[in-house]
Amino acid sequence: MLFNSFSFLIFFPTVTILYFLIPHKYRWFFLLMASCALYMAYIPIYILVLALTIAIDYTAGLLIERTEGRKRKVWLVMSILSTCGVLFIFKYFNFFNSDLARVAQFFHWNYPIGILSLILPIGLSFHTFQSLSYVIEVYRGNYKAEHHFGIYALYVMFYPQLVAGPIERPGNLIHQFYEKHTYDDQRVMDGLKLMVWGFFKKVVIADRLAIVVDQIYKDPTQYTGVPLIAGVLLFGIQIYCDFSGYSDIAIGAAQVMGFRLRDNFNRPFHSTSMAEFWRRWHMSLMSWFRDYVYIPLGGNRVGRWRWYFNIFFTFTLSGLWHGAAWTFVLWGALNGCYLIVSEWTKNLRGRWVQEMGFNRIPSIHHGFQIAFTFLLFCFTMILFRSKSFSDAFYVITHLGTGLGNAEGVKMSFKTLYDLGLDRYELILALVSIGLMEWVEGIEPLRNMRKMFSERPVLFRWGMYYVVILFLIFFGEYNDHAFIYFQF
Repeated sequence: MLFNSFSFLIFFPTVTILYFLIPHKYRWFFLLMASCALYMAYIPIYILVLALTIAIDYTAGLLIERTEGRKRKVWLVMSILSTCGVLFIFKYFNFFNSDLARVAQFFHWNYPIGILSLILPIGLSFHTFQSLSYVIEVYRGNYKAEHHFGIYALYVMFYPQLVAGPIERPGNLIHQFYEKHTYDDQRVMDGLKLMVWGFFKKVVIADRLAIVVDQIYKDPTQYTGVPLIAGVLLFGIQIYCDFSGYSDIAIGAAQVMGFRLRDNFNRPFHSTSMAEFWRRWHMSLMSWFRDYVYIPLGGNRVGRWRWYFNIFFTFTLSGLWHGAAWTFVLWGALNGCYLIVSEWTKNLRGRWVQEMGFNRIPSIHHGFQIAFTFLLFCFTMILFRSKSFSDAFYVITHLGTGLGNAEGVKMSFKTLYDLGLDRYELILALVSIGLMEWVEGIEPLRNMRKMFSERPVLFRWGMYYVVILFLIFFGEYNDHAFIYFQF
């Protein structure tokens, strides 16, 4: 059941109304059943896979809490291997098995293991990381094991963030299931505003841009120059609007019922460096890798070269988390290299800025940093979006084709109108992007809602109506799945 589907427009208000009508002591069970129903709307049998990981980590948490010494680490390792083993079978087995088969074929070895005909359970990577954060926090002594099996199951399956995050921590979410949430007009309105904003980013911007991006990446060898540049830039915006739109809907839906989920995006396109960008983008995932991979490796408290390795390894692993393909691995590695090179060249860039006089015009320098960071991000996303290395290589090597003369540029621009959007829809897309950037450029989103509530009624409701009218008249309602559902 997609958030941007008619079914969810029935599911959400029904669940919310019943949640407030049901006595508090039964609400956890009702939310768990509602979450199961939403998950089973995809492939019902895979609820058993999720139930297995829940049972493993619930039991592991209790055993870790009850034991001491080396046994605690044994239970932790067994939990991690078991939970990651499920993820490996469904997501990574065929990936590594295919590579081993190719190696065996090269050396003329007999390799009898075939591929598994399995469909990846939706959101399995998110469930795995949320479960792992629980057992690790229990092992570290930061959180006591949850003895209520139903509450723990709800922690993993809470429907707003069930399939694509934000990835929660037990210390932030579990205790909220014990709290009694009463209806509050202001809180409900704030949550609904955030949901509407998320829908705007998803159905008005992301799904409209998807028409162009999908057409280009379906067979990029049909295009050169401007269309390829447009596809690269528009995909960067599309994936942000798609994923942050989902996060806004999830956080808003939870807020309506009284739950506080972690922020997942903080205006990443206003970043002035890649290091800052990754502190603002998919924050629940990046903080997970920081706390459970980067810092245990030593973080920046080690020698310089070991520190560089820690950065590179963490980002490469994050690439593999995103998808079982070498394009994703290289995407993660490239982002790690960005941060390392940025550190290497920090002093050199500082001297260059002074010599060029940019430090005397900070607004221009700031704007240049933002634009350059955005372009670096979009360049990496060529690997993220391409179906193969050959497609990615073609896109990279043909971005500038035909731009050396006026006629070539003119022909490239004409090709843009053959990509599924006419002139009117392209203008609409650009206006929508401009509106989004203007709104998100005012204030961080949570503060923005408070700021809007303090503005005059005409201004406030005028903006609300603009967004709602855009949703009604300009939304793409074709049940486009959210991009991160595949992870």
